[in-house]
Amino acid sequence: MQDAHAALNAALNFTSGVLLFCGWLAIKRGDRELHRKLMLSALLVSALFLASYVTRFVGKGGTTHFPDVGWIRTVYLGILLTHTILAALVPFLALRTVFLAWKERWDAHRKLARITFPIWIYVSVTGVVIYGMLYHLAPMLVEA
Repeated sequence: MQDAHAALNAALNFTSGVLLFCGWLAIKRGDRELHRKLMLSALLVSALFLASYVTRFVGKGGTTHFPDVGWIRTVYLGILLTHTILAALVPFLALRTVFLAWKERWDAHRKLARITFPIWIYVSVTGVVIYGMLYHLAPMLVEA
């Protein structure tokens, strides 16, 4: 069942990334209302991910480790390190960015969004990459 939980988390990360990208496209087209809906949806999906991740982490009692299968483990650990550090920032950045929009402080919102968006999208994408490497690539490498 842990693989199903990990797959759910990857799906939530993927969904968040799609919503973020669509929200970015909406604001580039000047559709503020669609942008608002998509970004708030991305925030909600990310919050669901965080709750699911914490539940899985606590319930499982820790993390799943990538096997020592050569240089690919170093690549995995590099992605994991940057993902983890940046993921710790996303809730603060995203909430502050949303707060600035809520207060209609558009200049400050845009300025912070230019920092928040690439970090948040990176975290969403690398979350899916980490899942693929850990639960699909690593077992193939161990069997080889």
